[in-house]
Amino acid sequence: MTSAVVVEGLKKVYETETRGEIVALDGFDMEVEEGEIHGVLGRSGAGKSTLIRILRGVERFDEGRVEVCGVELTPDSPKSRFTEVKRITAIHPQREFGLWPETAAENVMRKLYWKRRGAEELPPEDSSEYEELYEEALEYLRIVGLEHKADHYAPVLSGGEKQRLLLARQLAKDPEVLLLDEPAAMACPGTKQQLLDAVRNANEEKGITVIVVSHLTEVIEYLCDSATLLEDGRDVLHGSPREAVDRLTRGMPEPERVPEPRDEIAVRVRDLEKRYALVRCGETLHMRGIELEVRRGEILAVVGPSGAGKTVLLRMIAGLELPDSGDIEVRVDGDWVSMTDLGHGRMEARRRIGIVHQEFGYVHHATVRDLLAGRLGVKSSTVLEQARRRAEELGLGEEALDVLYALTDLPREEAEAKLKELDLSPDILDELFPKFPSDEVERFARPVFEEFDLPMEVLDMKFGELSGGQQVRVAIALELATEPEVLLLDEPFGDLDPVTLRSVANSIKRIVDREKIATVLVSHDVRFVEETANRAVLVDDGEIVMEGDPKEVCREFVERSEARFLEG
Repeated sequence: MTSAVVVEGLKKVYETETRGEIVALDGFDMEVEEGEIHGVLGRSGAGKSTLIRILRGVERFDEGRVEVCGVELTPDSPKSRFTEVKRITAIHPQREFGLWPETAAENVMRKLYWKRRGAEELPPEDSSEYEELYEEALEYLRIVGLEHKADHYAPVLSGGEKQRLLLARQLAKDPEVLLLDEPAAMACPGTKQQLLDAVRNANEEKGITVIVVSHLTEVIEYLCDSATLLEDGRDVLHGSPREAVDRLTRGMPEPERVPEPRDEIAVRVRDLEKRYALVRCGETLHMRGIELEVRRGEILAVVGPSGAGKTVLLRMIAGLELPDSGDIEVRVDGDWVSMTDLGHGRMEARRRIGIVHQEFGYVHHATVRDLLAGRLGVKSSTVLEQARRRAEELGLGEEALDVLYALTDLPREEAEAKLKELDLSPDILDELFPKFPSDEVERFARPVFEEFDLPMEVLDMKFGELSGGQQVRVAIALELATEPEVLLLDEPFGDLDPVTLRSVANSIKRIVDREKIATVLVSHDVRFVEETANRAVLVDDGEIVMEGDPKEVCREFVERSEARFLEG
C-alpha cells in the first residue's frame, strides 16, 4: 500500500507570555495509508489540535518532516508548499458551520464554482453553468445523504444536516485527504451518527484518506481502521482502535457514588412556554408544558437532540431569558422568588446561581485571576446593595438595574452586543459591579482548584493559553468558587477526554454532595449522564417526553437518535 501521509520526528514549540515555552509535539511519528480512515486519540492537551493544523498546512513547525500525498513540508519549506498542502486537504471543524444563507445545493455550488474560477460565487440562475453546477452539487449531497434537502434553505436545516452540508462543501474541493477535528464533538448522538455515516460513505465512494482527531473513544472505534495514541506530544502506540482506547483508559479512576439529595426543593418550573420564530423560516422552537423540580444536592441531567430547547431552558432558569408564559421560582432564604418578575428579588436569586455556558464566552487574553475576581465581584453578598446605590446616582431604576445585572451572567460578547443595543458603554457593568480585590482571590480559588486538580499557577495564566481540558475545569471552578446554591452547566464537557471527564464528574459529585448545590446539567454524553446524575429528563421538540432513572432515559435517547456508534 502507498502512504498518503507520513510524519517523522515532528516537533512544535509555542512561546507564551505567562508559561514560557510549551512543547505541543515532541518527536511525533505517524504513517497513514491511502484510502484509510486513521484515528488520532489522546488526552486533552496532548497535541491533537496542533497536529491537525500542521497536516492542514496552516501551522509551521520546528523540527521533522511531513509528507501529504507527495508534497513534503519541512520547517524551512517555502509558503507555496504549505499552500499546496492546503489545496489537497480539506478540514471539517468541530464548531464552525460557515454556511451561506442560501439553499443546500447553492452552498455546494459555490464551492464548485470556486474550484473552477477561484471565487466562491454563483453564476446567473438562467445560465447553463448554473444547471451544470446544480447537477454536480446533487452528487455530493447524495454522498452525505442530503439530496432530498437540495432546495432547502441552509439556516433552517437541523444541526446534523448542517454538519453534513459542511462536509459536502469540503468534499466538493475533491481533496486527497480529509481531516476531521473532533467531529461533531458538541453535537447530540443523532447528529454524530449522521456525520460519521456520511464520512464513511465519502471514504468508500471517493477513496478519500481520512484522519480523525478525537478524544471520543466511541467515535474512534466506530469509524477508524487504525489508530495512533498521542501522549504529551509523542506517539506511544500505533495499532487497532481497540488497542489505542485500552491504552488511553488504562488506570482511569472509578466513578464515585452519586450524591443523595435533600427533600428540599430549590428550583421549580411550572407550565413553561416559549416560542421562537424567524420571518423567513417560521417557527423554529416551541417549548410548552415544561414542568420541573430540582432538589438541593441533586444533579438533574437534561438530554435531547440538538435544537430541542435544552439551552433555552437553562437560560430561563438563570433569568437570562423570560418565558412567554408559565413561571420559574428559586428558593431564597426559605421564600420563593419568581424569575419572571424583574426587581431586587430576582437579582438576589440570580446572585446565588452559577452558570457555565457551552462556549464559555470569556475574554481569551484575560488572566484566570481577573476572571475570578470578576465573578466573585458580581456574586458577592454586598454587590446588590452597592449596585443599587450606584444605580440611584446614575438615575437607573430597579428594573433597569436587574436587566444590567443579568448581563453579567452572559458571555462577554453577547453582553456587549446587548449594551450596544441599549446605547450603553460596557464600562457600566464594571462601574455597577466592580471586581473582587485581586489579592483576596486565592482563598476562594484554592479549595476548588485543588478539587479539580488545577495548580494555583493557573490563576496568572491567560484563559486562551489553557488547553481545552484546563479551560473546562477552570470555567466550572470559576462558578463554584462563588459558592452558588444553584449550578447550571450547559454542555461544557465536550473538550474533555474520558479520563479527565471521569475525574471532573467525581469532583462535581463531591462538591454537590458537600455543599448541597441544586445542579442542572445539559450533556450529550450519555455515559457521563448515567454515572453522574440522580435523575434525567429527555427533551424533544420543546417538550419533556420522559423523566426518571438516567440509564433508562439515556437508553431511550440513544434509541430515538439511532446512534449505532454507542451500541458497542
